[in-house]
Amino acid sequence: MISTRTHGILDYVIGALLIIAPCLLGFADGGAAMWTPILIGAAIIASALFTKYELGVVRALPMRVHLGLDIVLGIFLALSPWLLGFSELVWAPHLIVGLIVLGSGMMTHKTSPLEQATIRHP
Repeated sequence: MISTRTHGILDYVIGALLIIAPCLLGFADGGAAMWTPILIGAAIIASALFTKYELGVVRALPMRVHLGLDIVLGIFLALSPWLLGFSELVWAPHLIVGLIVLGSGMMTHKTSPLEQATIRHP
């Protein structure tokens, strides 16, 4: 299992990498191949900022909701080259990072220490 703290670090790193990936990997052409990772990276960072875990800022979103969102975003990112029709241009980064996001969503503890403290001491 991945700790919620480690998951938070992954959120910010993966989110930032997704935002810059089109430029780094040469598919910043203004199309769906470019905008999909940028928007998903921004969504990952936004959800991290609002999650009730160690690296959250606003701490409003329950960890289980955050992980569910990661699973949905990971599946969509992994399948996006075929769903959105750009698989002939690029597919590997979307598939690989999508599977990483999906896996981290599935393998992270379902509650953070902050949530556990709230459960014990309302």
